[in-house]
Amino acid sequence: MRRRSERLLYAANGVDLRVAHVELTGGGHVEQPFIRARRAAGAVVFHGGRVLLLWRHRPITGTWGWEIPLGEISPGESPESAAARHVTEQTGWRAGPLLPLLRTRPAGDVADCEHVVFAAHRPSGPEPAAGRAGGEDEGAGRVEWVPMLRVQELISEQAITSATTSAALLHVLADLLRARPAH
Repeated sequence: MRRRSERLLYAANGVDLRVAHVELTGGGHVEQPFIRARRAAGAVVFHGGRVLLLWRHRPITGTWGWEIPLGEISPGESPESAAARHVTEQTGWRAGPLLPLLRTRPAGDVADCEHVVFAAHRPSGPEPAAGRAGGEDEGAGRVEWVPMLRVQELISEQAITSATTSAALLHVLADLLRARPAH
């Protein structure tokens, strides 16, 4: 399959809805709708065996769930700077040193956006037990330090449904389990 052309259907707030004209391997053609969005960056922030998560409401799906701090990369901004900025803006914490963790395309079949995620240790900011209420514009109900070992359970309970958050946290959890000494 090969994309031959595309046309814009709608554009607003940094997101385009487009239709691609795709040539199939066997010679046929189809029109494939897709979303083009700006790149985003975020971070998995650790402290004392816990991960910093936001309890967010997503009005399109009408659901609440835990997510890592994540947001758009501004023009001219590096992914690392954007991730650090979003951690601070959304949680009140400063991320500390950021290390590349993963790049993902959370909706590869319908969108061409890329999420760049970092891991951060040694955060500074409010006391871990305090948490911070999120802003209405971010859709955050609260910010909490969640035990890293609860991640798989939260995904199973569908308290974490974000593809980027799930991928990043499971990646980190796998690294932690690999690092444990064998008994």
